Amino acid sequence: MLQSIHIQNYALIEELDIDFHAGFSVITGETGAGKSIILGAIGLLLGQRADIKAIRNGATKCVVEARFNVSSYQLESFFEEYDLEFDPTECILRRELHASGKSRAFVNDSPVTINQMKMLGEKLVDVHSQHQNLLLNHEDFQIGVLDILADDEHELNEYKSTFKTYRKLIQELDEIKNQVEKFHRDEDYIRYQMEQLDNAGLVEDEQEHLEQEADTLRHAEDIKSSLYKVDQLMCGDDKGVISSVKESIQALQSLSRVYPPSQEWVERLSGCYVELKDLSHELSCAQDEVEYNPTRLENINDRLNLIYSLQQKHHVSTLKELMAVAEDYRAQLERIASYDDHIKELELQIAEIHKDLMVRAKRLSQLRTKAARQMEKQMVELLIPLGMPYVQFSVEFAPRKELDINGMDSINFLFSANKNVALQNVASTASGGEIARVMLSLKALITGAVNLPTIIFDEIDTGVSGSIAEKMAMIMQQMGKSNRQVISITHLPQIAAKGSNHYKVYKQDTEEGTQSYIRQLNEKERINEIAYMLSGTVLTDAALNNARALLNSESL
Repeated sequence: MLQSIHIQNYALIEELDIDFHAGFSVITGETGAGKSIILGAIGLLLGQRADIKAIRNGATKCVVEARFNVSSYQLESFFEEYDLEFDPTECILRRELHASGKSRAFVNDSPVTINQMKMLGEKLVDVHSQHQNLLLNHEDFQIGVLDILADDEHELNEYKSTFKTYRKLIQELDEIKNQVEKFHRDEDYIRYQMEQLDNAGLVEDEQEHLEQEADTLRHAEDIKSSLYKVDQLMCGDDKGVISSVKESIQALQSLSRVYPPSQEWVERLSGCYVELKDLSHELSCAQDEVEYNPTRLENINDRLNLIYSLQQKHHVSTLKELMAVAEDYRAQLERIASYDDHIKELELQIAEIHKDLMVRAKRLSQLRTKAARQMEKQMVELLIPLGMPYVQFSVEFAPRKELDINGMDSINFLFSANKNVALQNVASTASGGEIARVMLSLKALITGAVNLPTIIFDEIDTGVSGSIAEKMAMIMQQMGKSNRQVISITHLPQIAAKGSNHYKVYKQDTEEGTQSYIRQLNEKERINEIAYMLSGTVLTDAALNNARALLNSESL
């Protein structure tokens, strides 16, 4: 629970330190004294949006820090999850807002994200302000209340986890169906393109060989003429190279007996002679093979033109890339076929999970229905003493057309405060004062079901007065028991008198400007404060006596 709060340079507060206590406490003060400032500072610790305009004029930053006793609230798992230092007895939340717009959050002096601070704050403090009465019109709020009272957290978490898997599979199925629909629209085109490439009978390295052969055919006469000339030079009748080498060998052989070095030359020339004879044979064969064949050239050009046109069509530059395009088309067609199987598999999975969800949703509905019947009874018991002798309260269930994250139930709180008046939607039929009493009763039920350390009511007494206000105070007083802390910001003396601790917010004008303060009142100060709340600006003996009577009246 909230032990103390330190506020520095926030709005009209220069510096403020205040301690809080267990049980039921009240905060009073004139309109505009700064009660909303205190709540705004607490809101910063609960992860609310920070506005640099809240920094006190002339200051460079504001700081809000609160100490909480957490010894009874099993928060260790939260600290372990986010790797934060855990103190089993005390938790310190601090928020700093700089004039530059930078905001920093700390838990036990460790920096945290605003979202982490918000999640922890929700486990420590519940602030109920007037605008939260509008939540009564929201089905999510109503079903949330019912789930708390049903104590179905385990079943609800299991259902939500399964539902998220279910929605993920449906989303995956929709995406695949959309993709398959697109593929099917393109299937004829893809198949035509693939078949065109397949019919082309592409062979790796074919293009290179064809281009070389085409070059040869186009220059066949030049090649043949050059080969013939070389052949004549090597072995022609007029002293070709080969016959000259042969004669040279014979001349050197005749010298070998009288001039030994000539033998080596004979051997070397003999090697050249053999190589030249071999080369001459190859050239002769090549000369025979090279022929100008216009039919073959035309066929090659047709084939190359087909390859070139396909490359241009598919925006590639090599035969290898063109063959890869064909394989990609083939893969797409295979994927279309496999998607049909995958769709069937997903549809089976979804059907099975839907069956499981229905079982879980029915279990949730049973728990909620049981809790709703008990809740209806308890709400009537709480509201009758609050000036509604003919009150009716009912939880209406209706099945949803489709399952959602909360299950199969559509929930509606129905309410009637008057005799012989039919039940209607609570948010549309209850007056402001009635809604305040309904919300307080709901909070009382919730408080009994959850282990929430601190509850702050910001003028929940709007629209009520007199004995009804006193009875509302007694409910808050009861809520403040069992190691719980309830703080009510109020304008009503009947509620202020029921607090075990009484704080006053007030403003003072100084040379530096107007400042807001809060302090705990002693017994005499409480009497005077409540008397002023009863009588206004003039403190009368009657008001003082009435204040003493209120303070001494029997409490729960």
